[in-house]
Amino acid sequence: MRRKIASFIYLLSLVGTIGVSLAVLSLLVWVFWRGFNALDSQLFFGSTAPLLAILGQAAVFNGILPAIVGTFWLVVLSLLLAIAPGIGCGIYLSFYASPSQKWFLNAMVDILAGIPSVIMGLFGFLSILWLKNHFLPNANSCLLLAACCLALLVLPTLIATTKEALLSVPNDLILNASALGLKKGAILWHFLLPEARNGILSGAILALGRVAEDTAVVMFVGAVANAGLPNGLWGKFESLSFYIYYNSQNYQTQLELQNAMGASLVLLLLCGFLLLLGAFLKGISKRGLRVFKS
Repeated sequence: MRRKIASFIYLLSLVGTIGVSLAVLSLLVWVFWRGFNALDSQLFFGSTAPLLAILGQAAVFNGILPAIVGTFWLVVLSLLLAIAPGIGCGIYLSFYASPSQKWFLNAMVDILAGIPSVIMGLFGFLSILWLKNHFLPNANSCLLLAACCLALLVLPTLIATTKEALLSVPNDLILNASALGLKKGAILWHFLLPEARNGILSGAILALGRVAEDTAVVMFVGAVANAGLPNGLWGKFESLSFYIYYNSQNYQTQLELQNAMGASLVLLLLCGFLLLLGAFLKGISKRGLRVFKS
């Protein structure tokens, strides 16, 4: 009986692994097949001369260059806003919090993680309306507001990965450091964070991907079609995810639909680049940690 159960579990795991692999490969092949033919200068720059578009001397209305730039700034601003409170809360949860504080903070993080992105976008939009009616008459949806909402959206990822990375550090290391008379701050800075930085870095990379692909939030808080390059923190902007959604839902010609597929491939390549960058940085971090230990 036990052998049959073990065989069934093995078969189930094998089928699940093959199924997931086939699903991922099918998705990748389909996006590459539909989007590769659209990768040309017109997709990126429209009817604008590429050099003039890159230098910002001419507006791009039919290409995805403004969406790429808007996505880049959205990712950078969101991480700048989220990384300090996310990592800080993860450190407090794993190292300083009392049991009652851990229960409360974990509950708050779980609630935040369970909020759909469309609700987060609606929250940002209603916040702007409230500010506009009470304190800031000129307040409007903008790049900074979108970054703030996306920062809230990825906070649970940063908190959870930081907490788990610190908790995975062997307890003997903490006990030995405490036996030497080191205070908590010194133990955290000199021992725990160097050991856990690969896990923390992984959380930051996951947050990067979540920010780059989210559509629901940016629809409510600033992304518009044909906005051009971002005009500061308080201006409208474009993003790749919104460009894909808008063109696939409102296309009038097959060329517009093909451009949406091309933008999907660009977004997929961007996320793949972020994963490779994360793996590269983790490799550098591991080599630096080995040198530090030696």
